[in-house]
Amino acid sequence: MLSQALDSGRRISGHIKTLFLFTKSDVVAVLIPITLASFAAARHPDVTRIPDIIIWIWLHVLKHDIYNQMQDPEEDKKNKPHRPLAAGRISAQNAADVRWLLVPICLILSAMHGSQALACSVCAEVLSIWYNEFGGDKTALSKSLLTAMAYTILDLGATVVGGSSIDSVGARAHVFSFVVFATTIHAQDFKDEEGDRLTGRRTLVTLFPTFARMSMMIGIPLWSLCLSRLWKVDFICSVAFIAYGAVVGVRFMVCRTASAHKQSCKLYSLWFTLVHLLPGYWRFFYST
Repeated sequence: MLSQALDSGRRISGHIKTLFLFTKSDVVAVLIPITLASFAAARHPDVTRIPDIIIWIWLHVLKHDIYNQMQDPEEDKKNKPHRPLAAGRISAQNAADVRWLLVPICLILSAMHGSQALACSVCAEVLSIWYNEFGGDKTALSKSLLTAMAYTILDLGATVVGGSSIDSVGARAHVFSFVVFATTIHAQDFKDEEGDRLTGRRTLVTLFPTFARMSMMIGIPLWSLCLSRLWKVDFICSVAFIAYGAVVGVRFMVCRTASAHKQSCKLYSLWFTLVHLLPGYWRFFYST
C-alpha cells in the first residue's frame, strides 16, 4: 500500500511539474507582473484575493501556452528543448485534451467572479485561437499587437478577480500597459533569435535587427521618463528608474550573445514589473 501511494504521489508530482513547465517562462514575464498590476491599479486592493488572482492568471496562461506549444513541437526541440512536448513528457494528444479541458474550467472559474471576468476569459480565448490557428504569430506586427491585447485582457481580468472596479486611474494604467508592452514586446524575441532564424519565423528582431536593437536602447529609457512624469514619481526614484531603463536598453544594443540576450530579457521583465507598480505609487502618494 505504501509503495502504491508513493508511486501515485510521484506520478501526480510529475504531472504537476509538466503543467508548470508549459508556463515556466511566463512566471516572471506574465504571472508576477500582472499579479502586481492588479493590486497597483486597484483602488482598494484585497490581499485575501491573491490566491484567486494567481490561479485565474495561471490557468489562462497555461491554456494558451499548451495551445501555442502544440503548434510546432519540432521547432521547440531546436529552440526550447525543455518544454514538455519537445522533451517527451506528454503526448500531443494528451496536451490537446488538457488544453480543451481548460477552456470550460477557465470559463466557469471566470463566471464565478462575475460577467466582466467571464468577458475577459472569452476574449482571451478568442485571441489565443486567432494567434495560434489563424496566423496571428506569423508577422511581427500582428504578434506584438495580439500579445499586448491578450496581456491587457489578463490585466483587466485579474483586477476584476481581485474584487476591484476599474476607475479612471486603473483604466489609464491598463492603457499605458498595453502601449508600452506593444512597443517593447520584441525584447522577448532576442533570446529566440537564433532558433527563429533557423525556422524562418518572421519577427522584428529577425527582419530588422538593427532597428529592433535601437528601439530598445531608445524606447525603454524614453518610456521610463514618460511614465515617471505621468505617475508623478519623485526625483530620486525617477532618476533610478530611468537609469535602470537605460542600462536595460543599452544591453540589447551592446550585448549580443545568446546568454546575454536571456539575461537582458530577465532585466526587461523586471523593468516591466516596475512599470506595473507605478500606478500604485501614484495612488499611495496622491490619491485622496
